[in-house]
Amino acid sequence: MADTSAIKKDAFIRFRGDICIVTDFQHVNPGKGSAFVRAKFKNIQTGKTVENTFKVGEAVEAVDLDRVTMQYLYKDADNYNFMDNSSYEQVGISADLIGDKGQYLKEGQEVSVLSFEGQPLSVDLPKKLVFKVIEAMPAVKGDTASGRVTKEATLETGLKIQVPLFVEQGDALVVNTETGEYVERAK
Repeated sequence: MADTSAIKKDAFIRFRGDICIVTDFQHVNPGKGSAFVRAKFKNIQTGKTVENTFKVGEAVEAVDLDRVTMQYLYKDADNYNFMDNSSYEQVGISADLIGDKGQYLKEGQEVSVLSFEGQPLSVDLPKKLVFKVIEAMPAVKGDTASGRVTKEATLETGLKIQVPLFVEQGDALVVNTETGEYVERAK
């Protein structure tokens, strides 16, 4: 058993007997009264979203997940498909469970697939990944005078992010997968 400190975005917990993924949470410390954690969960079996409020320190059952290194293959209509590097077995994970993490998956990329009792649930991405810019508007002299210091760039996975004006098409960039923000040019 864990306490409310285990409630974080993308964490898996057992709530009312079902495995749920935390989609959103907020730690609230009101001026009067005791602190609490307001959380939103998605039941992985039914897909229903549930909200609940926990007192700080209340017991929460964190789910221990197995990690297996797998290679991302492709996305079809409903699933992201991966191959186990040791057994060559292919598994699909629902696009609903992968969520925004799917924007950071490149074909052939190795990731840790998180599973519970043999059922794949999600992927664990590195904090930073390198992507190639496939589209970026050229910087125009005088852009910074108008107060603009960033522009939109499209990465090889289709993800659009804000980048500094000096970034050009073909550049390789390091992107933070937790925030979706530009970090630096890749070396």
